[in-house]
Amino acid sequence: MAKGKFTLGVLFGAVAGVVTGMLTAPKSGKETRKDIKDKAYEIKGRTEEVAKDTKEKAEKKFDELKDSAEKKFDKFKKDAEKVGDEARKEAEKAKRKF
Repeated sequence: MAKGKFTLGVLFGAVAGVVTGMLTAPKSGKETRKDIKDKAYEIKGRTEEVAKDTKEKAEKKFDELKDSAEKKFDKFKKDAEKVGDEARKEAEKAKRKF
């Protein structure tokens, strides 16, 4: 969570810096608005790329964790069945002795 907050802080800091630089630059209002619009589209594009990349990584990690959990569950199930079978065999042995 801290990494996400840091990244968000860096992004807001970068945007604030760009906007401040553009607003203090010696250009006409029309040029400044065009620069801001162009930068906004650029930042939007980068943000979409990061969001897409993050989504893909999250989906990949989810799939890995799901596969791992399924494998562990299957192993646990087999082990439990094995213990159950052994317990039944021992119970049968004990029955026969009496």
